[in-house]
Amino acid sequence: MDTTQLIERWRSGDNAALDELLPLVYADLRAIAARELGSHRNHRTLQPTALVNDVFVRLLGSKRLEIENTEHFFNTAARLMRQILVDRARRAATDKRGGDWHRASMTQANDLSLPENTMLPALDEAISALGDVDERLARVVELRCFVGLSVGEIADLMALDERTIYRDWSLAKAWLHDRLAA
Repeated sequence: MDTTQLIERWRSGDNAALDELLPLVYADLRAIAARELGSHRNHRTLQPTALVNDVFVRLLGSKRLEIENTEHFFNTAARLMRQILVDRARRAATDKRGGDWHRASMTQANDLSLPENTMLPALDEAISALGDVDERLARVVELRCFVGLSVGEIADLMALDERTIYRDWSLAKAWLHDRLAA
């Protein structure tokens, strides 16, 4: 039976037609998927079979899909493959750049203090552990939290650039936050 006739039967609600259609078009769709993936190097973790499966999930899930003939079927499948790859690339780029995280300037982040309900013995242990990892970070925390020096004053005292102290303070706070949360 011709693929166009099977598509017509499938559109009419005959699920058996889909069972006959899949073996006829699967190899061609897999070849299209392999070509698509081959031309996009950033999708190396995706296999052609998985891409074809994603296409079928979208095809089967679409209520308004009007496929007219074999050519239209393959064009639709190719368009869906492209959309899947673009969506995947966008998600990867978004996740790579922080996803849904709230972005704050370095100055805003460094104005945040340690929580008021922090237990000093736990903080002391955490600072000691931080000192084992990076002594300069621990020293920045001590000067900032216990002595009350500003970032500029710490930079002058340690003979470092202010940006370095901002980075150290941010890193130390994040490390301490994780340590104290555990």
